[in-house]
Amino acid sequence: MTVSSPPPHPDSASAEFREQALHDAVHGLRERDPDASASVAFVSWQRMLLIAQAAVFLVCLFLWPQVTLTVVTGVCTVAYVLTLGDRLVVFRKGLAADAIIRVSDEEARAIPDADLPPYTVLVPAYHEPEVIGQLLSSLSVLDYPRDKLQILLLLEEDDDVTITAANEAGVGELVTVLLVPAAEPRTKPKACNYGLHFATGDIVTIYDAEDVPEPLQLRRVAATFATRDERVACVQAKLEYLNGGQNLLTGWFTVEYGVWFSYLLPGLMRLKAPIPLGGTSNHLRRSVLDDIGAWDPFNVTEDSDLGVRIAARGYTTAVLESTTLEEANSDPINWMRQRSRWYKGYLQTWLVHTRHPARLWRQIGAWPFVRFTLLLAGTPLIACLNMLFWFITIAWILGQPVLIGDIFPPWVYFPALVCLLFGNAATIYMNLIGARETGNPRLVWSCLLVPLYWLLMSIAAIKGVWQLLFRPSYWEKTFHGLAGEADTTVDAAGAAQSESGPR
Repeated sequence: MTVSSPPPHPDSASAEFREQALHDAVHGLRERDPDASASVAFVSWQRMLLIAQAAVFLVCLFLWPQVTLTVVTGVCTVAYVLTLGDRLVVFRKGLAADAIIRVSDEEARAIPDADLPPYTVLVPAYHEPEVIGQLLSSLSVLDYPRDKLQILLLLEEDDDVTITAANEAGVGELVTVLLVPAAEPRTKPKACNYGLHFATGDIVTIYDAEDVPEPLQLRRVAATFATRDERVACVQAKLEYLNGGQNLLTGWFTVEYGVWFSYLLPGLMRLKAPIPLGGTSNHLRRSVLDDIGAWDPFNVTEDSDLGVRIAARGYTTAVLESTTLEEANSDPINWMRQRSRWYKGYLQTWLVHTRHPARLWRQIGAWPFVRFTLLLAGTPLIACLNMLFWFITIAWILGQPVLIGDIFPPWVYFPALVCLLFGNAATIYMNLIGARETGNPRLVWSCLLVPLYWLLMSIAAIKGVWQLLFRPSYWEKTFHGLAGEADTTVDAAGAAQSESGPR
């Protein structure tokens, strides 16, 4: 990414600079490195391989139905076992006390203001007038010298309602509003790429408009970068939900995040595997962003994609004990839109980075490659398969068809039984640990009822795979501002306590 030095202020940038910035925001990555861009979902060999596999399966199913179904069931069972085993290994690594970086309040405040690096906060927002007030409140308490902190509120130029809300709230006293020219794709990474051309910080981070970062987070990140090797390209802060007690859905979401950010991401860090970054609170060296090409505007989980590119280029990611509170989706339809986009983006990222599988294998290593595949391809595909195997289980319980018994010979049946009993128990146990991490005992019920959540995940995964085939870069908007006031207060307090609590 080529930018002028120093970048112009948004109010003084020329039309030519804006036009070049927009072109680079949309086309920069795919022009410099076409194979790194998700603008094309499947390259030719991937498309032909997928068609060939489907054709072979259908022919074999027609000629040898029982043998074909048995082999496919066995392969799926092996995938379940590998994924479960790897998840437990990662979780165990994340349990270690040193799996996550800690910077005390004293250490963070001890850095003289003169020694702190310039910082840019990018806040992309689209059709979110209801959270502008909370945004100002959250950003105003950040403990960082104002002369070294640039906050860019990235708004689409035709988003009149959010622009009006920002102007009425007086955001100009704290942040700079940067209007992003209307252009496809309408995605968050495109807006961030555009904002990067106006960024003045040596460190760049993203906050969503509804985020509530803890006040010392930027100082903790600066201290982390100052004491770590220069190959540490990104510091990922933890994300927790402030409305976990609003309903059962937000409880599931909160427990899931408790496990993901407190144990699985730190475990991946210790195993030196690619880390799928969170969509917010990832703090990046600006020099590294310029080196690897910033965000892919056509990838709907640009954070996961960036995490893999960081690892492929020899950089690393650190996970920091510092919490940003977010709003969990309390509406099932809204949740479905978000989760199907995540699953689609996981598959997008896996397809992009396996266009040259041997090269990626050499870059990140054998086991990290396997782990990357199990996580980014395995997570959505297994969620899809869950629906099929639940149907088979129900059919067996209700009628015990002979065919179902035949496709589960002992070498398939017993591994499947292990997945059913041990796998489900292990997952519920990890969720209970995640509930403890949030400091909210009410979430125990969410852990025990989590099989219902898996059903929703399966529906979202099927939708995501369908969209990957027909609308790969379509960004389904997630609406915010739905959290209940009482639940927000209770759970924010719980999250604050967990900041320094035991692991």
